[in-house]
Amino acid sequence: MLFDVTVVGGGLAGLTSALHLSKKGMKVLLIEQHAYPKHKVCGEYISNEVLPYLESLGFDPFKFGAKRITDFILSTPGSRAISAKLPLGGFGISRFCIDAELAKAAQSHGTEIVHDTVTDLLIENDSFIVNTKDGKKFTSNLLIGSFGKRSNIDVKMNRTFVKNPSPFVGIKAHYRGDFPEEAVGLHNFEGGYCGISKVENDHINVCYIADFKSFKEFKNINDFQVKVLSKNKYLKKVFDDFELVFEKPLSIGQVSFAAKNPVEEHIIMCGDSAGMIHPLAGNGMSMAIRAAQIASREILKFSSGEIKTRTGLEQSYTKLWNKAFASRLKSGHIIARLFRLGPISEVIMLFLKCFPFLLPMIIKNTHGKPMQAEL
Repeated sequence: MLFDVTVVGGGLAGLTSALHLSKKGMKVLLIEQHAYPKHKVCGEYISNEVLPYLESLGFDPFKFGAKRITDFILSTPGSRAISAKLPLGGFGISRFCIDAELAKAAQSHGTEIVHDTVTDLLIENDSFIVNTKDGKKFTSNLLIGSFGKRSNIDVKMNRTFVKNPSPFVGIKAHYRGDFPEEAVGLHNFEGGYCGISKVENDHINVCYIADFKSFKEFKNINDFQVKVLSKNKYLKKVFDDFELVFEKPLSIGQVSFAAKNPVEEHIIMCGDSAGMIHPLAGNGMSMAIRAAQIASREILKFSSGEIKTRTGLEQSYTKLWNKAFASRLKSGHIIARLFRLGPISEVIMLFLKCFPFLLPMIIKNTHGKPMQAEL
């Protein structure tokens, strides 16, 4: 069968674009290595900017127990803290839940989901050929790359960012404990930062990014948490008082925030495959969903003939992606760099305490405006 679109990678961006395109009547194939549901290393906080779009696709995250989040708490490695109301607010929901439910929704509208590993991507006669580990071959007119942070496909494509250092490690686990349902915390420690928020089932997601060189000096994750993260009193409370739900924390290595291209080798890159915002600036999940909307809209215009050529599609998507995310990524890099400067971050916090109206303004620079609903 010839598909209109193949989506490689079934994360938030891939699943949302598959749902959008299949609802519009396109033949969509989604290839994802792992079966759903599955936990992933992720902050699991999503800005409300995406709600109008998700609801227009028939997806209501609160139906599955998402927690409404209105408050933001920020602390430095020295435990100086400031809080603010989130300009738009957001919600907390686990990847275990939202990915599985989006997959069900996409399948209900005709998306074919195959759990397999992609080994090769080729273009022949203006069509994409996708080969998999199980020996399957799929053909489509267009391809969306939603590979995630770093994949074997990125390496095989020799993408520029894979040649750069990948100096961070990500750790995530769910806990039970006393944490305000309406809040998201972002707590800095030496060499990294940690996000905390509630998700469905009253579980508390604790996810942090750390400098790999610092991390590998310790014999295990627990040792690192006790000796490094717990120097911040807010994180010490987590690891002293909260009960671990997972058998053990999840981890992911080779995390990089290097620049990527929204289109490579005629593949429409979406989500983390197109670019990652520093977790300190938050909101990577909503960026993935917004990118899926941009990609889906432009693909539909190409399919209808409104965009005449593949080159026109690629140029249009690149322009819109950069317009939506370039400044957000830049702001994220600047914020992360400042908070990694040790004592300077303490000075910044004192400044923010003196001028509290600045924090919501900074948050707005790493978030978008509410997305339009689909007709």
